[in-house]
Amino acid sequence: MTTLPRGFHRIRLNMARSPGYPEGSKLHGYEFVAPLTAEGFIDAEAWKEHRALCKVHRFWQGEADQHGQLIHKAGGAKGATWTFDYDPTAEDDDEAGFRFGDHAFQIGEYVSIRDEDGDLKTFVVTSTNAV
Repeated sequence: MTTLPRGFHRIRLNMARSPGYPEGSKLHGYEFVAPLTAEGFIDAEAWKEHRALCKVHRFWQGEADQHGQLIHKAGGAKGATWTFDYDPTAEDDDEAGFRFGDHAFQIGEYVSIRDEDGDLKTFVVTSTNAV
């Protein structure tokens, strides 16, 4: 088992309440590992140094789980976009976090992710455990 540097957290996002999920869903979401600042924001400098450690697990009831990387790409708001990349050889599988760089990943906060089909879905942060 790899020991992660200080500041790394395992973050869980569950589907928030929405028309398709009136109660939200624990069966649809993401778990990912990322370095967070003391305020709960993704630490881009720590990510640059340890990007290979920043893994994502997508779980979606009725679909096979997907595993990939948290990637910081050029473009988007403020010049960069955080994405979940499941296949580095393909561009059409990435899922972009909507303004992830501006969101504190703290329990109860909401974040949105644009899936590979272009649909924007909202998730709630249900845990941020130091690892």
